[in-house]
Amino acid sequence: MSEILRQKSHYTSGWGDPAAMERRLVRTMCWTVVLMVAASAPFAPWRVTTGLLLGGALSLFNHQWLRTAIAAAFDTSALAPRPRISVARYILRYFIVAATVAAAYTLDIASIVAMLAGLCTFVVAVMLEASVQTYFAIIHREEN
Repeated sequence: MSEILRQKSHYTSGWGDPAAMERRLVRTMCWTVVLMVAASAPFAPWRVTTGLLLGGALSLFNHQWLRTAIAAAFDTSALAPRPRISVARYILRYFIVAATVAAAYTLDIASIVAMLAGLCTFVVAVMLEASVQTYFAIIHREEN
């Protein structure tokens, strides 16, 4: 009985809730972009700062688009029509990101390395979330 109550309080606290985890991922991505841009602004050339900002914005855009596409694909409500996710639409997302990166690099308004670093904000958010989840799994495990 105590295990059930402990699990219930663990999930109601937000750490096991998928929607809460999604919000934490997006929030961490935003904070990562803000911190990278703030750290690079006084020290790095403006193209690096612009690249970090553009890469971070593209990372958020890519994540949002993928999340909504997957949510539509797995929507099982009876009223929703069967989703029509084509491969072309899936690849379009990558084309838009690549075209934006290429245009910014060609126009010399952003560093390519900085844009790639900005695009990695999802990785930072996932690794931080995994670390937090591992910490809570160790702290809240049952004693042997």
